[in-house]
Amino acid sequence: MRVDLYEIDGRRVLECPAEGPLLRTAQDAVDLIGEARSVGANVVVLPIRRLDPSFFQLRAGIAGEMVQKFVTYQVVAAIVGDTSQLESESKSLRDFIRESNQRGSIWFLANKEELQARLETANRIS
Repeated sequence: MRVDLYEIDGRRVLECPAEGPLLRTAQDAVDLIGEARSVGANVVVLPIRRLDPSFFQLRAGIAGEMVQKFVTYQVVAAIVGDTSQLESESKSLRDFIRESNQRGSIWFLANKEELQARLETANRIS
């Protein structure tokens, strides 16, 4: 898979392209984490359109399994894109996104500018 690799405020970032196979399983997350680790990245930028729609159906359990992999391997997943429509359809998803953004391993961000601001803030705090 073609990826972009760059740094933001001293953090190495692997960015997945918007086009490509959907992430559908926990193993897909592990494979992506492995790719990030192999190039020294500890942040993965993942366009929202790369996530299988079942990720957003929380009772399916896919989101929880994927999140756990990122937490276990200590890699931040920045899911970039507009979630407003999805959030308006599901209170539990809205709560999941809010809680994820507060905890630090999975971030739902509107764009890469928010990612940059988040990383800069995180580095000032730590």
